[in-house]
Amino acid sequence: MNFLEVVQARRSLRSYLDKPVEREKLEYILESARLAPSWKNMQCWRFIVVEDSAGRQALAESMGESNPGRKALIGAPLVIVLCAVPTESEVWEGKDFMMLDAGLAMEHLLLAATEQGLGTCWQGLFSEEKAREALNVPAIVRVVAMTPLGYAAEERRPRPRKGMAEIVFHEKWGQA
Repeated sequence: MNFLEVVQARRSLRSYLDKPVEREKLEYILESARLAPSWKNMQCWRFIVVEDSAGRQALAESMGESNPGRKALIGAPLVIVLCAVPTESEVWEGKDFMMLDAGLAMEHLLLAATEQGLGTCWQGLFSEEKAREALNVPAIVRVVAMTPLGYAAEERRPRPRKGMAEIVFHEKWGQA
């Protein structure tokens, strides 16, 4: 797949096959995330790979009862949790580069997983404190997001996207 094909193929999946993820694929995906750009190359991200069913269950319990992500975390063969170290980034003119850096690393991870034939589903709606406790994450470190990772048990169609004319301006805001 070329890059645009990978981007077009990526979907948020919530149902996974009971099939382990090969070590080589997991390492490839984590290496892709490690190589993401970051503010001043500070690389504030950390990743926790959770394969144990009890650990995945504890992460699912950090989500509300109605969150469909709970089922995805429990059903996937593994979950990757994205953490960020605030002291390894900065806020400048109100811009929180830690969150941007973490998001860039997660996007690299999601796209690399897609390229490797694996499914993901970015999860951000959870109790950070419960997730931190479940994984023994130090109080100074933020638990930013997580994603189940595995082979898709479902096929998802593309979701509607805004047209280029709605999101791209030339020279100044609002100029088509």
